[in-house]
Amino acid sequence: MSALRSGELATAAGVNPQTLRYYERRGLLAAPRRSPGGHRLYPSDAVTLLRVIKTAQRLGFTLDEVAGLLDAGRHQHGRHQHGRPETGLQARARSKLAEVEQKLADLTVIRDTLRAAVAAGCDDLVTCADSPCCPLPFAELAERNDRADTC
Repeated sequence: MSALRSGELATAAGVNPQTLRYYERRGLLAAPRRSPGGHRLYPSDAVTLLRVIKTAQRLGFTLDEVAGLLDAGRHQHGRHQHGRPETGLQARARSKLAEVEQKLADLTVIRDTLRAAVAAGCDDLVTCADSPCCPLPFAELAERNDRADTC
């Protein structure tokens, strides 16, 4: 398969055909050549590129971050002593992993607090906020806001 039309590429990569044009505008996907009839013709390796982009997004990378990863991979400049780009996948994956781990820690606190609210039988936020046994962190949040206002 040497060239794919837009619909064929979208189907093969599991994306919407409008996604192709959007990625072109964003610079993630090179503009395709045109057939004599005006159809967009993409190289077959565009399927892999689209799958890479979608996988990176599922891993939490934004399209801007994906563009940076693709650019770093293409240009391979800024190498450090091991021959890998300093801003390449390893560094960015470590950073994204730290971000995800922080989100997981935050979600764990939220989950545990909601479980405690359910167990305490909280039905009304205002009533719960005034109760000394309320597990929701109203007082703690108010203290943080007061500290932030005085700084």
